[in-house]
Amino acid sequence: LMDTVLTLFPLKSVTESFARVIHGLTVEHLTDHVIQRSKRMILDTLGVGFLGTNTEVFHKASEYSKIYSSNVASTVWGQPDLRLPPTYAAFVNGVAIHSMDFDDTWHPATHPSGAVLPVLLALSEALPPSPKCSGLDLLLAFNVGIEVQGQLLRFSKEANDIPKRFHPPSVVGTLGSAAATSKFLGLSMTKCREALAIAVSHAGAPIANAATQTKPLHIGNAARHGMEAAFLAMLGLQGNRQILDMQTGFGAFYANYSPKVLPNLDSHAWLLDQQDVAFKRFPAHLATHWVADAAASVRKHLVTDRALLPIDRIARIVLRIPDVQYVNRPFPDSEHEARHSFQFVACATLLDGGITVPSFHKCQINRPQVRELLSKVELEHPQDNLPSFNTLYCEISVTLNDGATFTERSDTFYGHWRKPLSQEDLREKFRANASNVLSCDTVERLTEIVENLEDLEDCSVLTTLLKGPSSPEMVSKSI
Repeated sequence: LMDTVLTLFPLKSVTESFARVIHGLTVEHLTDHVIQRSKRMILDTLGVGFLGTNTEVFHKASEYSKIYSSNVASTVWGQPDLRLPPTYAAFVNGVAIHSMDFDDTWHPATHPSGAVLPVLLALSEALPPSPKCSGLDLLLAFNVGIEVQGQLLRFSKEANDIPKRFHPPSVVGTLGSAAATSKFLGLSMTKCREALAIAVSHAGAPIANAATQTKPLHIGNAARHGMEAAFLAMLGLQGNRQILDMQTGFGAFYANYSPKVLPNLDSHAWLLDQQDVAFKRFPAHLATHWVADAAASVRKHLVTDRALLPIDRIARIVLRIPDVQYVNRPFPDSEHEARHSFQFVACATLLDGGITVPSFHKCQINRPQVRELLSKVELEHPQDNLPSFNTLYCEISVTLNDGATFTERSDTFYGHWRKPLSQEDLREKFRANASNVLSCDTVERLTEIVENLEDLEDCSVLTTLLKGPSSPEMVSKSI
């Protein structure tokens, strides 16, 4: 009987339901809550992207991308003399965004914005000036790209945990980029489905390249490959029509893949309405932010006024954290390893009182005081401390030579979705990051435009400001 029912009234596939949502969502579906949250994500992503243009990995990626030429070109953020084809502009801007691991983080675990925003800004600049792309057009496509990532992550229990095998943005980010591109370009439902299928064959990167210069390429590649998938779909390239339904399709990335058909558009509810993102206060793996909070609290027991940390009196430092091996780096030897080291962030916070962008410079990592503290660190993994950004905690105990022990715990750091940054603190982060490349006037103008993005009639006003410094003074400052 069931076979007869399914034959007469076949259920829509998961893949088809995604294509329907991508194609069918309109600006009328956007809620005030989603608009406000996504504008915060866009502002923060632009800021960390500008800051990232000062990094070695960004310069390597941009130098590589110069071999490509095209009659259609888009801006590389903060580089007024460098324009690239849209796919490669999205690539190098994506690399910049993740070059310091400073970009936003969602739950289930991924960095949602970096694979989507560079794509839409590159496309908005490269497309013909008529019809104009509005701020609402940008917000809609951005949120479609974020929504697709969030929905895919909910098809696996494994995705709830901090990853062990592959870097999630390289997987769901690639499909988010394809979805955002498809929406922005107005692709048909069939082409949206094909873009997702093609994107799956572009997706994936192993977690072994975390804490190396290669990890930022995961975001850049997700942005570029998703856009390329949509372009190929436009040209008629076809993929598996059931790609999201199958264990051998998108399910190949997950051990316990259980996809579900998305609801109809008339009952659509944005995941971003239900689950905010985390914004980082310093450029390192999100799990280290709990460590920094707990370490700062312990430090208050050890240091009074402006006195130095009594390193010689410290016998033992115990970190009670989840078992996340790729953030377990006892003696990091590079900035990328230090950004993925529970031990380093704890010791640098104890020593300095906090973590900043310069904390990860080579000279800071190799300080004798830091190395001495690192030698005293031990890790414990309590059974109740699960490796999930939604539930993990950090407890630090510092024991002195006389046996005195001071313990502090952090359950939620400032910047987590349960304790979000204030709008003013988010602005200050953007200003601090973007002012490394842009003039103060441009930074303030960008802030104003993004915070009122739904009222922007022409996105070229925004993309023009992304080009960066034009005066010798600002070029020198950037270098």
